[in-house]
Amino acid sequence: MAPQQAKYVRFGIVIAIIVVSLGYLAYTGVQESKSYYVTIGELRHMGDSAYTKRLRVAGNVVPGTIHQVGTNADFVLVEQDPQTKQRQELRVSYKGTEPPPDTFKDNAQALVMGEFGKDQVFHAREIQAKCASKYAPQQGGADASSASSSKGY
Repeated sequence: MAPQQAKYVRFGIVIAIIVVSLGYLAYTGVQESKSYYVTIGELRHMGDSAYTKRLRVAGNVVPGTIHQVGTNADFVLVEQDPQTKQRQELRVSYKGTEPPPDTFKDNAQALVMGEFGKDQVFHAREIQAKCASKYAPQQGGADASSASSSKGY
């Protein structure tokens, strides 16, 4: 093989290694970052595959179940299964670097992201919460309009 051809072959091998390495990194990055959205009922029917996937689960926080210590919180989510009309509950243990959001309260709608453990507890790393009462229309329309006009804006 001529020296010029050997140089092209080595260059081609290096380029192929770089392309394969970048492809592998992209594939593993996508696999680690993807998460599946499931309902509590679907989670219960997933079987062993639920233990190996990153999941997102939504539900309402059951009043009186929030036990918060520092940035960690344990609570129960509930949803009404539309097909069977049965109440589905899920125990959640949140261990995050930040405390739960201010809107995380009793009866709030919450979305948790994490893994489902063999102990039948959902181990969340992230919580997003929306307090239903915060977005409800204010009661007593006359009182609300007079209160805003008295503040000067």
